[in-house]
Amino acid sequence: MAATRTPKTTRSRRPEYSAPIAASYDIARNTAENAAMWKFVDSLSAAEANNPAVRKIVRNRARYETANNSYADGMMDTLSYDTVGSAVQLQLGDTDKAQKIEKDFAAWAHEIKLWQKVRLMRRAKAVDGEVFAKLITNPKLRSRVKLDVKLLECEMVESWLPAVQSNELDGIRYDEAGNPVAYRILRSHPGDGWRADVLSKAGDWTDAKFVIHYFSATRPGQVRGVSELLPSLSLFGELRKYTKAVISAATRAAEISGVLETNLLPDDEAAASLSSPISIEIPRNSFLSMPDGWTAKQMKAEQPTSTYPQFKSEIINEMARGQSMPFNVAACNSSGYNYASGRLDHQTYDRSLEIERADLSSDVLDRIYAAWLDEYSTVTGMNVTEIEQAQDHEWHFGGRDHVDPNKEANADETRLQNGTLTRARYWAKRGADWKRETQQWIEERVQMEADWNKARKRAGLEPAPLPSNAGQQMVIQPAKPEEGEE
Repeated sequence: MAATRTPKTTRSRRPEYSAPIAASYDIARNTAENAAMWKFVDSLSAAEANNPAVRKIVRNRARYETANNSYADGMMDTLSYDTVGSAVQLQLGDTDKAQKIEKDFAAWAHEIKLWQKVRLMRRAKAVDGEVFAKLITNPKLRSRVKLDVKLLECEMVESWLPAVQSNELDGIRYDEAGNPVAYRILRSHPGDGWRADVLSKAGDWTDAKFVIHYFSATRPGQVRGVSELLPSLSLFGELRKYTKAVISAATRAAEISGVLETNLLPDDEAAASLSSPISIEIPRNSFLSMPDGWTAKQMKAEQPTSTYPQFKSEIINEMARGQSMPFNVAACNSSGYNYASGRLDHQTYDRSLEIERADLSSDVLDRIYAAWLDEYSTVTGMNVTEIEQAQDHEWHFGGRDHVDPNKEANADETRLQNGTLTRARYWAKRGADWKRETQQWIEERVQMEADWNKARKRAGLEPAPLPSNAGQQMVIQPAKPEEGEE
């Protein structure tokens, strides 16, 4: 007998029921449809979900796809180029000592190819999910600072299972607060040919202060990175497979020029004479004569289908969404864009680059600069005050060129005039030091005025102030042709 619930009503409060009401979410019900859709759901921790075996499979497939898919390879290159740029400007101050340190750091970074390595770290983080860098001493450097940065692929850091300690996870040991204290770096790459069999299990523990681990966690408790291409990795493969199928079908249709058809019965003598496959070569500009009852029809190329471009664009757009990259950047095609939509699509992408640059600065660049400054201050004899001043620094990344330079220049001029944009901020987004650029502008102005008055003196004229528009680019109109000339 079904249980009944009788409401108890009063004038002063809402109806009450003798039994509680049971409620749940539809998505939490174990229906046949939900069970099929979510059959691979698990309750693994962040560390176990990204265990070494899983990361290896995803990493190898991501590497294979970027090596064989032009879109994947191009997107990863674009992502690293846009994030890092050609170089990152170290900003200290306007004193002579600060500018000397900036120049020395730039020279050292150029010698060890630091920015090339940082771009490679960004690409490896996107493809492999993580990358390691070891701070080493390189006695071959010409710089007085012998610090160098050696990049390591992520499979070079792993635990030795027979001797795993309680504070160790995936080749990293932690203190009680959860800070990494040491990394176990293998002596040889696990996939390094014949040496892998002998040295693949041999590794040495390295102090964490000499190791940089660059990755982004997507879950609390995650200690190792997984490829950023993971959500869209299958789409790259499907697009590559579909493109090959379309090309193969179109090629087969183009190779066969026509087919022969007949309405004769199979036992007809004329049909029997042409029952086996034959090849007929037709001379150009000639008529074709067929036996009675036979017709020739040209093959129609059904590929690529009319929806192929739209399908490809949708897949590329979905693949690029994981990197917050707009379609025109991922496809390197802006034919369907106007100015407004191009700027709007780039806002999300630019914001993701800003966040990634902030992580890159704190996780990688600050660590490298601190190690460099520690050695640099020793070899140059810097005092405590100078070291403290040099520790106060900023990183200025290069800005992206505007689609319409005239509109950007007018907007910047307006902001500078009304105070909503400072010169420091203006030059920072271009990866330059505003004080240095302003000083350079002043020196150029002074030199131009000196040259201006020298020229006036040689011409017998009195000295005069330099015109306010001096130095601006002048548009030279072409000379008009004389009469009779074309």
